[in-house]
Amino acid sequence: MPQPSAQVTAAEISRIAGVTRATVSNWRRRHDDFPAPSGGTESSPLYDLPAVRAWLDTRGHTAAVSPLEELRTSLRLHPQGSGTAARLLPLVLTTARRTPDELTALTELPDADLAARANGAVSTLAETVPGAEASRFSSGDAPVLRALVRCVRDEGGEAALSALAERELEDSATSGTYRTPAPLADLVARLVPGPLSRVLDPACGSGTLLTAAARRGATELYGQDSVPVQARRSAVALMLAAPDATVTVRTGDSLRADAFGGLAVDAVLCNPPYGDRDWGHDELAYDPRWAYGVPARAESELAWVQHALAHLVAGGHAVLILPPATASRASGRRVRMELVRSGALRAVVALPAGAAAPLHVGLQIWVLQRPEPSGPERKSVLFVDTSEERGTVRAGGGVEADSRGSGPRSGTRGGGRASLDWTALTDRVLTAWAAFTDAPDEFTDEPGIARAVPVVDLIGDLVDLSPARYVRVSRTDIEPAELARETDDSRRRLIASAESLGRAAGHVDWQAAGPAAREWRTATASDLARGGALALLRTAPDAKEPKEPQDAPSVPTATAVLTGADIARGTGPTGDPSGLRADSTPVIIAGDVLVRSVAGGSGPMVRVAGEADEGALLGRQVHLFRPDPARLDPWFLAGFLGAEENLAGASTGSTVLHVSPGRLRVPLLPLEDQRRYGEAFRRVHELRAEARRATELAERTARLLAGGLTGGGLVPSSPGHASVDSA
Repeated sequence: MPQPSAQVTAAEISRIAGVTRATVSNWRRRHDDFPAPSGGTESSPLYDLPAVRAWLDTRGHTAAVSPLEELRTSLRLHPQGSGTAARLLPLVLTTARRTPDELTALTELPDADLAARANGAVSTLAETVPGAEASRFSSGDAPVLRALVRCVRDEGGEAALSALAERELEDSATSGTYRTPAPLADLVARLVPGPLSRVLDPACGSGTLLTAAARRGATELYGQDSVPVQARRSAVALMLAAPDATVTVRTGDSLRADAFGGLAVDAVLCNPPYGDRDWGHDELAYDPRWAYGVPARAESELAWVQHALAHLVAGGHAVLILPPATASRASGRRVRMELVRSGALRAVVALPAGAAAPLHVGLQIWVLQRPEPSGPERKSVLFVDTSEERGTVRAGGGVEADSRGSGPRSGTRGGGRASLDWTALTDRVLTAWAAFTDAPDEFTDEPGIARAVPVVDLIGDLVDLSPARYVRVSRTDIEPAELARETDDSRRRLIASAESLGRAAGHVDWQAAGPAAREWRTATASDLARGGALALLRTAPDAKEPKEPQDAPSVPTATAVLTGADIARGTGPTGDPSGLRADSTPVIIAGDVLVRSVAGGSGPMVRVAGEADEGALLGRQVHLFRPDPARLDPWFLAGFLGAEENLAGASTGSTVLHVSPGRLRVPLLPLEDQRRYGEAFRRVHELRAEARRATELAERTARLLAGGLTGGGLVPSSPGHASVDSA
């Protein structure tokens, strides 16, 4: 049966032709011979792709599309759907090994010959790429094969692999796992002392950890993953990234069906699946790998820990990324006790939330070493806490404050989760680890950062291995004089903040309107937008079947995103750019007015973007109002948009109130009057920001005082001792 013709949207036509969507709309209106819609709806029509290509060919537009975009479009339009990307994976490797001239010659082959060449190429990879033998191609695959070849030729193998991943292989979407960020993968690899040679990842995913090992010089890379397409992807990625290394990747469940039984390696690096109760507890109850105790059904992570140790040579190291509950769950107490007692556990590092997915959890790195029969006795375990490592956090008033609460300071732009400084975090962890491995018995503790805890102190009823339990600063860890200086500094800054709050509260920018409240004509934001006084923007929402094509360019992972929570907290952009598309996500500029899309909760609903916000992307739960400065003052606009009555009247819903931005109303006042109101609203904003900062400093000062008094570092003043009342 013949396959139905592929259909494309107007947005896809614009990418194919290398023009804007407005140009495509003009073509539809001005050219009678432009192909008529062949499907879709009146508001979202679909067009027959062959007819569109034929029409574009007559006008010379098809050459404008980049090879990468052509591959993305070809993948989406292929009749067999997303499975095509998986079949193409092995071809990325074979194609990347050819010269540009050879690749050009391939694109010129007839359809049948090109498919035959592809089948011959993947057949040579049956021993090296899992599932390669299942990749078979026919003449109908010729368009996507040509697109792949052109992409590899012009953009490189890594770009082609990324395009395939976008279509089918995004970890969180297809397999429930998450790709390990490259900075974290590098940190994990660098925690293995000495040179690397043979490295195993028994849950290799996309191969990020093994790639990091290759960057450290590993020459034999072994990986296994239970998701077939992930194993295939990992093999291709590793052979592209480390062409001189020996790569062996297998498909299967490492716990139930270990593909590398008997293999002993220098290091095991792993970011295993979390919270898996179906890991094989019953069938593996008598498995010889459980040298430290049979893991409970809820302790799949401790099964992975012991699996890793079982694959090490004596003295070899395993580094695993684990959820924090692994360190403290009661069901894992006995196994943790044996890991500590035997000296197998060497270090636990707490990471900040947002360092890796799932982003709301502060993960941990466990460093283990297989005990040597006649090796040295290991008397302590290193704990490092970077859970509050944030670089800098911008306060609501534009001040940059250190994330640990030590007051104003200069620093890199950022705030909340998005501003993690990987360089500083990595240096902190590796410095402590190097000092500990060089001389464990002489390690000097860093209060609040790192501490070597004797094994005897860890063996108890809980065997809680959470770093914060041992590293958190106690007032007894600080010399009394230093504690007094720190407390006095915090108190002085509180006094200064209180004075700033007083000045902000002292501004008198208002007076009685008269016998009755002032009234004015208003217009809705929609009316103002139609009149050109402002623009209403919003990031395209998620949808199960989005109208926009999925091959749109994604946002770089380092890009800051401003969220509704940032507006409420008064922090800088902290959002995750994952899933945002560059062509449908507005970029914030100074003077934009930002409104949370969900009403209620604590904190401000509205914010005027300042210079510190400029360049950040708009989060999905934020409405953006961009006023024409010649017609609308931004602070005036923000003040009235944020009015409680205005928000209530423009919100819909019962338990969750969603703000309809077009229904918000704004008074129609001359620009001079707007500016007077705007200045008053700006001072109200300063008052709120100063109040929030004073509250935070008061809490910190009180905490320092209480901890110092109870810890013995501070004592009450003697009678008659004068106090300092101001800075």
